[in-house]
Amino acid sequence: MADEYEQVRDEAADGARLPGGHRDEDEDRQRLRRITAWRQAERILSRPPVDRSLGEQLASLTAGAATVTDLDRPADIYGDGVVAELEERIAALLGTEAAVFFPTGTMAQQVALRCWAGRTGNPTVALHPLAHPEVHERGALSAVSGLRTVHPTSERRLPTADEIRDFAEPFGTLMLELPLRDAGFVLPTWEELEAVVAAARERDAVVHFDGARLWECVPRFGRGLPEIAGLADSVYVSFYKTLGGISGAALAGSASLADEARTWRHRYGGQLFQQFPAALAALIGLDRELPKLPSYVAQAKVVAAALAEEFERSGAPWSRVHPEPPHTHQFQVWLPYPAQVLDEASVRQAEETGVALFRKWYPAPAGPPELSFTEVTVSEAALEWTAADVRTAAADFVKRVTAQG
Repeated sequence: MADEYEQVRDEAADGARLPGGHRDEDEDRQRLRRITAWRQAERILSRPPVDRSLGEQLASLTAGAATVTDLDRPADIYGDGVVAELEERIAALLGTEAAVFFPTGTMAQQVALRCWAGRTGNPTVALHPLAHPEVHERGALSAVSGLRTVHPTSERRLPTADEIRDFAEPFGTLMLELPLRDAGFVLPTWEELEAVVAAARERDAVVHFDGARLWECVPRFGRGLPEIAGLADSVYVSFYKTLGGISGAALAGSASLADEARTWRHRYGGQLFQQFPAALAALIGLDRELPKLPSYVAQAKVVAAALAEEFERSGAPWSRVHPEPPHTHQFQVWLPYPAQVLDEASVRQAEETGVALFRKWYPAPAGPPELSFTEVTVSEAALEWTAADVRTAAADFVKRVTAQG
């Protein structure tokens, strides 16, 4: 399952390949058509930076850089300068002793979980089977770091305290992805999260948060970032997903963990000579996007409710908005049609009306045939939409889908 950034990445990098590695030119043309429709849409629920041209992204970075740091200072070398400034900013935001910049979140979590395995003497990590390391990292935890994973639950939610407390196998680290994206960007309640962490502590396990989207958890939990991060022994956050940065992540925790993480970052090849573009984009994102996230989460509830209402009114044979209401500014929509049919309706709607309601659709990983889902992100571009606007766009979309049948 892919959010809008990974949807664009998949569109740009993968395309379709025939046996022997040759490109499928028809699929490449469709891919370019989809990307063009998203970029040219006049109305859209989210317009991520990756929809912009290279020149537009460079201009935006240049315009914003002077607002977050002194551009007359020396550029960073091996993690000093603006990179160190970003690390200090993250540690202060999360209330931790230190934070370490990483070029990717995958590397940050590899390092965190490897460090905890060494410190606890237990290489077993308890996590959800839909967690990012299990689905999107090609088995890296075991192949690269020699770790073993176990699953306290297979339900499409994070584990409960009883499931952690009663799990039959020992583990050294509990990893919780907040929110659990591939289950629908779902979160527990604050009280449930506290209970799960306490259950892990009873087993003498450490707790690591995959907080790639931690920033948008604040409204659901009703707690500030330091209190949320304070439940865990370490937290990873991403700069390119919600914050719209270029790339990069940070691992936050104790000063001793940060020192060890820097050693492993170097060993994993993450000690890059210069990273100022990513660091600057992250600082810009923190200033621009972080204060707006509560409004995105609130608007996501409006969008989701309007979609659910219109799908029911328009006579769609079945539909689901999940979760309803959304826990963050992202949620899933499920419809009983082939992904190709839904993609065509989405693209035609954008091309012919200038309204891009949905991006890319995917076949359901399980269940009956011809069931598909998409992920909806609500950000600044969606704030001008009313519930009536959403219902109108949804009604038009359903007509386009049924017309293909």
